[in-house]
Amino acid sequence: MSPLLNPTRRCLLAALGLASAPLWAQAPAWPARTVKIVVPYAPGGGVDLVARMLAERLHRQWGQPVVVDNKAGASTLIGATAVAKAAPDGLTLLLTSEATITSNPFLFDKLPYDPVRELAPISQLVSLPQMVVAHPSVPANTMAELMGLVKSRTHALSYASYGSGSLPHLLFESLRAKHGSNLVHVPYRGISPAVSAVHAGETQLTLAGVSGALALLRAGKLKALAVGRATRLAEMPDVPTLREAGLADIDPGESWFGLFATGGTPASVVQKIHQDVAAIGNDPAFREAVLLARGFEPVFSNPAAFVRFIESDMRQKAQLIRISGAKAE
Repeated sequence: MSPLLNPTRRCLLAALGLASAPLWAQAPAWPARTVKIVVPYAPGGGVDLVARMLAERLHRQWGQPVVVDNKAGASTLIGATAVAKAAPDGLTLLLTSEATITSNPFLFDKLPYDPVRELAPISQLVSLPQMVVAHPSVPANTMAELMGLVKSRTHALSYASYGSGSLPHLLFESLRAKHGSNLVHVPYRGISPAVSAVHAGETQLTLAGVSGALALLRAGKLKALAVGRATRLAEMPDVPTLREAGLADIDPGESWFGLFATGGTPASVVQKIHQDVAAIGNDPAFREAVLLARGFEPVFSNPAAFVRFIESDMRQKAQLIRISGAKAE
């Protein structure tokens, strides 16, 4: 690892309580009162759903109320800041997506919270694989064919995103910047409208979560060109990865949801939360009914593994945001 990244590793481990604090035995009284899970999005989305299903089962396990508090707005800054500034006792948690942790630091000139020092990683809960999809009318079936098409085409193709800095925006703007692709950006209010726009032929391309596009792909109403992850998908083994297409440098990776405590929360509390959450995640009924049925791939990593994952994702997001020129809207 580059020496320049060592401070980030130290800060993440310090926030996690693993840098120097011993793991003392957890006091049996914890939690002695209500635990709040802050979701920095409006009710009804994927992050909110996972938070509510998790809260229900943690309530049973802990014997204390576990409530979900939706603090939406300002590109997740409101909710993230509320947890970052809370008491470091593990009673206020953050369940959020990658945007809060690995994109916002590079999209905004200044943040009201420090995602490294003020948020302690507990677990990457789920992964949401992303796939480059096209309208069936696009005369390209691979990324190589697509790149040849957009470089030679008189009229540009358009791609749908859900705003500056979103995963589709990072991919296609980086593709344009590095390979001279002729693409027009059309932002929508969320990934579902973006996928619908490609389905309807309003735009020709997007990067979509597999779970949200799979039915349209199987029905032949969209076609898949590549998948943004380290390995091919079991559901679509014939679709190559962006790495296999020679585009690893601009692969924005998978979307993900993770659980965080306030920085400085005792390591013993962080470890207890992780162990109890992992037990829920490893329950076959929860995995099938809540996660896999909705296209979420269970991860439930331990805190140290989550730290390493965040470091890697931060490096890639920093590179893509620099290449693409994305800025917070």
